[in-house]
Amino acid sequence: MERADVAIVGGGPAGMAAAHAAAEAGADAVVVEKGVPRADREGLGPDSTDAAGMLDYWVDIMGIDPGELPEDVILQELSGARFVGPTERCTLRDTGMDSSYPNFGFTFQRARMDDWMRERAEASSAAYRVGTGVRRVESDTESHVLHLADGSEIEAGRMILADGPQRTVTMGVLDRLLPEGKKASEVLGPRRANHIAYQEHRRMPPELFEEDVITFWWGLIPGKTAYPWIFPNDDGIARIGLTMPIGMDIEAVENREAYDLLRPEDERIPTGGAYIRRLLEREFGDEYDVETDFPLVEERGKRGGVESYPISSTRPIDSPTDAGIAVAGGAMGTTSAFHEGGYHVAVRSGAIAGDLAARGRLDEYNEAWKAAIGDEILRNVSMADVVADYEPADWDRTFRTIGTMLEKRGGGPIDWGALSSGLGAAKFYTSYRKAKFRYRKGRYVQLSESDYRY
Repeated sequence: MERADVAIVGGGPAGMAAAHAAAEAGADAVVVEKGVPRADREGLGPDSTDAAGMLDYWVDIMGIDPGELPEDVILQELSGARFVGPTERCTLRDTGMDSSYPNFGFTFQRARMDDWMRERAEASSAAYRVGTGVRRVESDTESHVLHLADGSEIEAGRMILADGPQRTVTMGVLDRLLPEGKKASEVLGPRRANHIAYQEHRRMPPELFEEDVITFWWGLIPGKTAYPWIFPNDDGIARIGLTMPIGMDIEAVENREAYDLLRPEDERIPTGGAYIRRLLEREFGDEYDVETDFPLVEERGKRGGVESYPISSTRPIDSPTDAGIAVAGGAMGTTSAFHEGGYHVAVRSGAIAGDLAARGRLDEYNEAWKAAIGDEILRNVSMADVVADYEPADWDRTFRTIGTMLEKRGGGPIDWGALSSGLGAAKFYTSYRKAKFRYRKGRYVQLSESDYRY
């Protein structure tokens, strides 16, 4: 049986940040990653799929200097983000948040970033086991034994669960620490807690490729936090994708005719591919042919230029730290479908968990992650609540209000507090403040530390 100080389940950003931090603090750390094949990676690795964008202040939350990254990781420097409704649109050129990063943000190649995170962890002496998953975990308050699919075993004093939004290991481990009648799947089950995301790597006509702006469309497809996007990558290629709830019933959609990417003849919610074609036709179809002018780049992405993946779309949980266990990243629900991402909070939560586990201070983890990323979680959870029931007209009204504010400020950062004045803005601002108050002091967690039984 292999023995380690810290065992980490999952080799994505949270897991590798945990491994690096634990090794840097002097612990023997080992990462177990089942691994998936990708066209853009040699060998197996984590399921490195998302739109892969980083805003300026997210860099500071993440805690990694972009100057450390290899040149082929960052694809485009960004100067803004465009938000498009059915008829209204606005472009932000400033996040309005204090940041050390000089630009609005950047897009990056997710698989290369994940591979660099692994290389960094291994350079700090962390061990990496890829190609075999964790079949089951036996735990007590003193140690954890990971039984792997290849028949090997790893025993560790502390364990960090970072198996992403699928949570295949996390839910089983937590269920044994919850009282009878309470299941982790009730709050973390993938079909309940996740969205499904789909994207295609397509080469855009040169005159349409905006290398420094990311674009989001809201109010075009139904569903809470459901929206398409275009993220510019390199060489005129963009990731064009969307996120939407899992298993949504089209019969439950009210006001169907208001959603531009639905059709009267649709008998079910369209596939991701159908939505993307309709989006491109809506935006550019008068002058361009989607299939010939926006060709798939088949050598990119997971396979054939196309990839789908889950995104956590839930509120986070506390960890059972008295059992020597921390949950980090997408597995704990820090990432968010609302803003299409969470790499920054996954890395930060993983790094905190790894450092504290190595130093025998894991009991501080729940307070530590809240101190580091709590404000970001609070903003995302509160805003997602405010817009949960938005229909297309609501998005138009919101973007019209923000556009007016931008005009008044000459394109500079918005004073978000000023949104409390003006027609339609007061209701939005009041709802947001109420949601933040409701979730204050960490009340956004769905499982608190006191819920666990040891």
